[in-house]
Amino acid sequence: MQKAQTPTQQQVGRLLLTGAAGGLGQVLRRELKAFARVLRVSDREPLAPAGAGEEVVPCDLADRAAVHRLVEGVDAIAHFGGISVEGPFDPILQSNIVGVFNVYEAARKHGVKRVVFASSNHVVGFRRQDERIDADAPVRPDGMYGISKAFGENLSRFYFDRYGIETACLRIGSSFPAVRDRRMLATFLSYRDLVELVRCALFVPRLGHTIVFGASNNSASWWDNRAAAHLGFVPRDSADAQRERVEAESPPLDPQDPARIYQGGVFVRTGPFD
Repeated sequence: MQKAQTPTQQQVGRLLLTGAAGGLGQVLRRELKAFARVLRVSDREPLAPAGAGEEVVPCDLADRAAVHRLVEGVDAIAHFGGISVEGPFDPILQSNIVGVFNVYEAARKHGVKRVVFASSNHVVGFRRQDERIDADAPVRPDGMYGISKAFGENLSRFYFDRYGIETACLRIGSSFPAVRDRRMLATFLSYRDLVELVRCALFVPRLGHTIVFGASNNSASWWDNRAAAHLGFVPRDSADAQRERVEAESPPLDPQDPARIYQGGVFVRTGPFD
């Protein structure tokens, strides 16, 4: 088995993007082509046919054998696959917990040494909005989805400590074309800044195991990224320009509403699902 190449400052040889049919996956499928000679895209949902410089490989992340075939021959992984909303535990278990384990086991067996893992701000969703936290703050997940992402962060830490697989855990805030509500004035991550964050994580010479909060340059920020300064990530966009519109369109929540108190917003009061 040929050992995977180390990413260079120019391009990855073959970059795997999981979750390529999702909202962020579709953005990254378009933009990450510039960073790889071959972009292998995967999802369990239907995908558009392969374009120039692409390979399309359908895969259910819960299928261990399929994931091992998926990872063979890749040099780095942008892992954006899985369930991205709060919901019942069993589907999250298969997609986000079993799935991320399968990805890291495949990376280990195939010699892949760098992963960009789409974690989430919901790992710390029960931190208060009047706090400012950094990557060392103890996690406080706000639901089963947040728990699954906390598992992924801990798993990636283990695979770095034992096997030297470097990972950037991107605690993505709210990445959409525009700010949708008052909470997103703090959590907004533009698509352009998302792509730049992934680029930085792929090509920084020494990544190690890094947790970074994925947000644009929003003045209403809850997160301190100084521990991830070595990535060189400098967001270019900000939610601030949209504040006037958002405040006019979105009335403030009751101060006693948990979605107003905690960073996870409505996730803190979503469910149960029995």
